[in-house]
Amino acid sequence: MMLSGVGSFKSYSLASSGWMYLDRIVIDERVMHGKPVIKGTRVPVEVILGSLAAGMSYEEVQREYDVRREDILAALEYASKVISEEKVRPLEAET
Repeated sequence: MMLSGVGSFKSYSLASSGWMYLDRIVIDERVMHGKPVIKGTRVPVEVILGSLAAGMSYEEVQREYDVRREDILAALEYASKVISEEKVRPLEAET
């Protein structure tokens, strides 16, 4: 991941490595408080995922948020990558 500073803000440019999301998802502290968004928009990845989870079709998401099918797939891929790197530890029961 390449980090580039702009003034007091930082933006992250993800270098290409075969992952679609690297070209379509950006993280910039100046846009939506640094949440991952679809490149060139202010549409957060979490909104795309939430819309799909709520039952919207790809076509409905495309119309509602003015994104392309590739953007939706990139959002799914990004979420998959983030979750795959998550470390989960069991909670210990109090006695």
